[in-house]
Amino acid sequence: MDFDALRRAPDTEGDGLRAWDAADRLILDEAGAWLAEAGDGEVVVIGDTHGALALGAADRGARDVRVHQDALLGERAIAANAARTGLAGAVRIVPFDAGLAASARLVLLRLPRSLDALDEIAGLVAAHAADDVVVVAGGRIKHMTLAMNDVLRRHFGRLDVTHARQKSRVLVARDPIRPTEPSPWPARARDDELGLTVVAHGGVFAGSGVDIGTRALLAHVGEVADAADIDEVIDLACGTGVVAAWLAERMPRARVRALDQSAAAVASARATAEANGVADRVTAERADGLETVPDATARLVALNPPFHSGAAVTTALAERLFADAGRALAPGGTLVTVWNSHLRYRPALERLVGPTRQLGRTPKFTVTASTRP
Repeated sequence: MDFDALRRAPDTEGDGLRAWDAADRLILDEAGAWLAEAGDGEVVVIGDTHGALALGAADRGARDVRVHQDALLGERAIAANAARTGLAGAVRIVPFDAGLAASARLVLLRLPRSLDALDEIAGLVAAHAADDVVVVAGGRIKHMTLAMNDVLRRHFGRLDVTHARQKSRVLVARDPIRPTEPSPWPARARDDELGLTVVAHGGVFAGSGVDIGTRALLAHVGEVADAADIDEVIDLACGTGVVAAWLAERMPRARVRALDQSAAAVASARATAEANGVADRVTAERADGLETVPDATARLVALNPPFHSGAAVTTALAERLFADAGRALAPGGTLVTVWNSHLRYRPALERLVGPTRQLGRTPKFTVTASTRP
């Protein structure tokens, strides 16, 4: 297969960045013998960012390949690349549940940076895959740690480490250890300061805790929410749904939409709303930004923007969400945002949304309110 034909975005010719790397090739090469032996429906791919693993496996003869990608944009890229390469019939995208791993004999895994995410994935595979399942998990060496080995050894009786190639390495796990107790995922924790129970799947930022940026946002978003006579509010990039649940409790007449492109985040937000008795007024949706919100309709959006894309630190994600808020906000509508003070987002907010005022500032975080003219 021509890996260079793969695209990072489903509707463009690419952004100049490759949709695969040396770790993808190494995983496929190390899994070659097992791929040749696997029957239809016995191969599972997890964490494949743009389809290199799933389509590489299909190109080598695998059929009915089950694929799970947490990020919605990655999922769309996989589907588009499958159609582009003529392999759409060989792969199917499935949710992260027992059916993903059921009776699997070969799992190809891009190692997540989060150990909690790896623990949840490994636990699911160990619980539901075939007795002879082989997990071929790889990544770039600079993003791998020995703690990943420890996590896999909790769920598999045998772990082998391959030789490095092109700054990549693969871990091969076998002999699944069947769990004797219920899965600890999603995790739950009570935050007495906020009066909320937080529920989190392994791959969600901050886990079942509440990060200090979110606390800073909550300290000031109420100032705007209390003054706004609205029936709907949006928690954009919702994560575990802490902001959505807090707003639902504070605004008993409003409906809250919690939006995130992460499947794990949306599942967490739904569970957090349920745990706090506000599930009847909180709707968690998987979406790319505010794509499900019509132009010039939103009255209040709360945002704690991400600043990582994979392993890279970037401001592009935040500015993309700012621009989307500028499109979706009604005239007079407000975006309340928290950001690391050193990032100096205020000029971008002024340009992409509208007049911006500071609600609060510490040496680490700044909270602003931007109003669309």
